Amino acid sequence: MCYVWRMHEVGLREMRQNASDLVRRAQAGERLTITVAGRPAAVLGPVSPRTWREWDDLAGVFDQPTDAAWAGDRDLLDGTVTDPWAER
Repeated sequence: MCYVWRMHEVGLREMRQNASDLVRRAQAGERLTITVAGRPAAVLGPVSPRTWREWDDLAGVFDQPTDAAWAGDRDLLDGTVTDPWAER
């Protein structure tokens, strides 16, 4: 058996007229495609809840080999600090 899931399409005019209702529907978990002139332009949907991450979940991101060329690249800098927004 095959299930086809389809987002509801909402025209831009309807979105402007019913914005509060559409946002409530999105908060409830519905995903809506906003169309402009009949063509999909944007998707309105629920925001993923924020979740706390433990260090063990992220440790792998920092557990990478160091760049062997870093010391050489660092030595190419002259150490001068300048204001990038100062007029020259």
